Amino acid sequence: MTPPPLHGLAAGGLAPPHSPDWTIDQGWAAYGPAEHATWKTLFERQSRLLPGRACDEFVQGMLDLPMSADEIPDFRRLSEVLSRRTGWQVVAVPGLVPDDVFFDHLAHRRFPAGNFIRSPQQLDYLEEPDVFHDVFGHVPMLMNPVIADFIQAYGQGGLRARQRGCLTQLARLYWYTVEFGLLQQSDGLRIYGAGIASSYTESQFCLDSPSPHRIRLDLERVMRTDYRIDDFQETYFVIRSLDELLQMAAIDFAPLYDRVTGLPALEPGTVLPQDDVLHRGDGRYHHRDGSPS
Repeated sequence: MTPPPLHGLAAGGLAPPHSPDWTIDQGWAAYGPAEHATWKTLFERQSRLLPGRACDEFVQGMLDLPMSADEIPDFRRLSEVLSRRTGWQVVAVPGLVPDDVFFDHLAHRRFPAGNFIRSPQQLDYLEEPDVFHDVFGHVPMLMNPVIADFIQAYGQGGLRARQRGCLTQLARLYWYTVEFGLLQQSDGLRIYGAGIASSYTESQFCLDSPSPHRIRLDLERVMRTDYRIDDFQETYFVIRSLDELLQMAAIDFAPLYDRVTGLPALEPGTVLPQDDVLHRGDGRYHHRDGSPS
């Protein structure tokens, strides 16, 4: 199953904390043995699964961070290493935060991470991003300078998109890159999206199943494409290198928004005649509502 929705979307009726930027103390000392044990279960199975599936940059980021199976990471220690490498820090938040808060954090190289961890009954799915999704899934890629710059640019772009009323289009880009993106390495397709990297089942489905489409990423195409928040993705978009993301960050999105907002949204499993299709899926998983192949 897929992990939780985007950080800045659907904050709902969550009461704001005392801090105007929604940050809280991680409360690391308050984690109990059961919570550290859940982290250990999640960490160990993903660490065994991802070599040969995650991109080289993700694997290297994991190795370079003070993160292990022994305990939930301390955000202060993570931030010390991140700050030296790319100028980022990890800040604790109570869960989903409002869009403007989320984008402002990213624009200032602060990654908001939920400080709670899922229950043992929710190992494969939960409704909000927890510490495993946020830290294990996202932080290793923030050790890479290209991704570090792209996520900051995304935060800056999010503040502008919010003023233009174009958050839906920008959220699709985030979903299909930062959360569920695939990368074409010289030795094959690899995972770089945090939503996949933190999901045991989707880490397998996205690369192994004949069901989903795998299509070269085109910016306008992605900004028109709806996504699944309740199940595996029907389409994964593939970039040739991380530098491709940074090139997008330099584009003026205003003309793009003008074009795509006047066009109908595309269903998640749509294949267009002009798509550069690496693999045309057979759709069997979503058609039969079964388990991944």
